[in-house]
Amino acid sequence: MSEIVKNPHLPKHIAIIMDGNGRWAKKRLLPRFVGHQKGLNAVKRIVSYSSEIGIEALTLFAFSTENWKRPKDEVNKLMGLFLKALQKEVKKLSENNVQLRIIGDRSAFSEEIQQHIVLAEQMTQNNTGLVLSIAANYGGRADIVEAVKQWQLANPAQTIHDLSENDLTHFVALADLPEPDLLIRTGGEQRISNFLIWQMAYAELYFTDALWPDFDEKQLDMAIESFSKRERRFGQTSEQVNK
Repeated sequence: MSEIVKNPHLPKHIAIIMDGNGRWAKKRLLPRFVGHQKGLNAVKRIVSYSSEIGIEALTLFAFSTENWKRPKDEVNKLMGLFLKALQKEVKKLSENNVQLRIIGDRSAFSEEIQQHIVLAEQMTQNNTGLVLSIAANYGGRADIVEAVKQWQLANPAQTIHDLSENDLTHFVALADLPEPDLLIRTGGEQRISNFLIWQMAYAELYFTDALWPDFDEKQLDMAIESFSKRERRFGQTSEQVNK
């Protein structure tokens, strides 16, 4: 086990934008879908290692609301890969005490995928280890809009003028988890791409040129080490933080 486990500054919640599957395949003159298959292997690797070193929550950006614009054949294959993962990987997650959640708008998925999402969440809901959240057909702006709607439904006697930041925080996705401490984006791009934009207001950002299929335990250690060296002030001064 890595020495990272002894680090008192270990992030509680890591969010990852898994970028670079297609480019990984292109570099090897392979179909893009092969990159997505290899990317699933990286997911298994990082989930297992995150659980091992004591990360409380891991949230992975698998498919955005914008990804439907990709070629139809690629989208269909991605949906097939998603279904296969739900069918074959959930039992292993449960055996390893991992709780699985899927965040995002499920209504666009096939009935079969929606049914397996429900089954997967039910199978793992009582697990007490790593909380693994997969963002699928997810968009940060849509998340905020939906949160406002849910707040209004829960508070019919109030008007929008009564809504506070604290109120809304209870209705966004993953509201019961610590907010992400660390965002990792692979693939060399340096943007957050509409991912958890409310929840990551104070997240530390870490960008790496490593393509997602190549991202491994060593790469994650490097990201955590970078995180551990940063001073998180949350609007305060260094003197206040270091009292």
